[in-house]
Amino acid sequence: MKRLLALSFIITVCAMSVSAGAWIRINQLGYLPRASKVAVLMSNDKVGVDEFQIVDANSGRVVAVFYNGITASGELKHMKSTYRLDFSNFRMSGSYYIAVKGIAKSPVFKIDAGVYDGTADFVLNYMRQQRCGFNPFMRDSCHQKDGYIRYHPTKEGQHIDVRGGWHDAADLLQYTTTSANAIYQMMFAYQQNPTVFKDEYQANGLKGTNGIPDIIDEIYWGLDWLDRMNPEKGELYNQIADDRDHIGQKLPANDPSDYGYGPNNGRPVYFVNGKPQQRGKFMNATMGGASTAGKFASDFALGSAILRPFYPEFAAKIGAKAADAYQVGLDMPGNAQTVSVVSPYIYEEDNWVDDMELGAAELYWMTRDKKYITQAMEYGRREPITPWMGADSARHYQWYPFLNMGHYQLAKMARANDNERLAKEFISNLRTGLQRTLDRAHATGNPFLWGVPGIWCSNNLTTALLTQCILYRTLTGDDAFVEMEGSLRDWLFGCNPWGTSMVVELPADGVYPHAPHSNYVFQKIGMPTGGLVDGPVYSSIFNSLKGVNLTDDMPHVVSNAYEEFQPGDVVYHDVTHDYSTNEPTMDGTASLTFPLSFYQMEGASQR
Repeated sequence: MKRLLALSFIITVCAMSVSAGAWIRINQLGYLPRASKVAVLMSNDKVGVDEFQIVDANSGRVVAVFYNGITASGELKHMKSTYRLDFSNFRMSGSYYIAVKGIAKSPVFKIDAGVYDGTADFVLNYMRQQRCGFNPFMRDSCHQKDGYIRYHPTKEGQHIDVRGGWHDAADLLQYTTTSANAIYQMMFAYQQNPTVFKDEYQANGLKGTNGIPDIIDEIYWGLDWLDRMNPEKGELYNQIADDRDHIGQKLPANDPSDYGYGPNNGRPVYFVNGKPQQRGKFMNATMGGASTAGKFASDFALGSAILRPFYPEFAAKIGAKAADAYQVGLDMPGNAQTVSVVSPYIYEEDNWVDDMELGAAELYWMTRDKKYITQAMEYGRREPITPWMGADSARHYQWYPFLNMGHYQLAKMARANDNERLAKEFISNLRTGLQRTLDRAHATGNPFLWGVPGIWCSNNLTTALLTQCILYRTLTGDDAFVEMEGSLRDWLFGCNPWGTSMVVELPADGVYPHAPHSNYVFQKIGMPTGGLVDGPVYSSIFNSLKGVNLTDDMPHVVSNAYEEFQPGDVVYHDVTHDYSTNEPTMDGTASLTFPLSFYQMEGASQR
């Protein structure tokens, strides 16, 4: 037990000098009263810390002093000293800062049960901004002639109506891989925490109300597109457009990309045929269709339940498609990767049993047919641990989705059928993934307890691991990973080497990306509000990528302003021309809806 000295009287803070080369990183959103709370002190100089203070920001008075909960965590490149400062036992609501006499004081932060209120809805701003078809941010339509079929054995070149969905990131490509995961994450968030979400936007994404929670509007928008990407039984599509899209910063309605049909006159849509397709000068490593088919199946099955109160006919339609989509995975076991034409960069998804496990799980919940429990179990046992967890590296989206929601659903199914042995097996799998990542964090000596490999889209991995921490904790009541959970959560909102939130404009009065890689930013139209940026990558990855640089023409933005804080192994840059660390992604942003809505609900229970 960490000892907290709660002062029985209020002490006025003595005037203190602080080092010019020391910083205390905190979660800028704030902390729930009964949450894990750990700040990190970094100093350019060798310093010793034997106490720290919690100071009331309004009165300037010390309200608590901690002598324990201080852990030296060694050097971090330019930083000669780092310390973890644990103040979890301090639960009094208010506005505070942390002070270490003579060394540093933190930005002001809140402790309050409502610090996460509205945050899950806030990130939906980015999802609306990424809409294809009718874009409410631009109040204009785009890509109305998509698309022309590729790789189908009998329909090559035919037109199919696949309008809708979301643009993947700053480019205007669309992938079932990421879109289906985004849909599932938002559905899961709503299923678990339905009362959190408000109704402030219409179905078309414009301001107004329609009697439907805004996250349901977004889910329906995505599922309507996914339904179009499965026009007939056994006919699934995996991607719209390719990297011929990458021809400068452009707005969706005036997309000049020409795929052989004329500029802005329709884009290719790639059929899932289970065989290798184009990857630059070579071919990708597609071995089947199950990774895509499993995603279709889980989305259609869960979507039929989520949308039934709002769109009953459409819900019935996609529910009827779920088993047929799953059958494609049975018929074409293996992974389906995405396509590129002019560069080697693709989503290199190698695993697929996790997708089929989740598809089987959601089909069980929809039908209550126990054969799906058996199938989910068989798939789940083939990949008990998501491979990136505890690893030092992985290829781009190699192990995707970044957490296995099927393990969580299978544990719940087992308990619903009084099979505690099976439930414990898959809960153990979740625990092992968490333990491996925690062990890696300790082994690397990371003062932020961040055991995530610094691969492209590391913030998406961070969000996935955070979700797995929450799911494990709620399934078991075990607090073994609460500190890591808090560190992952806080990393996303400022308790990281750079002291920045990784979500654009959240919190509004905090430090967040001001020069994200976005067409809207390049065109000086607006910011990708609510978007989760990629996050830090290994220096070796950054230095190997084509087209990234640290030049910037954004007003009031200093190129490479974070140089002093780069921790050595990974880098993050708040510049528009770094698409590897500062580009918001649609799937990562959607994946935030569950943890943010969970913390809002958890806060409500602490009022």
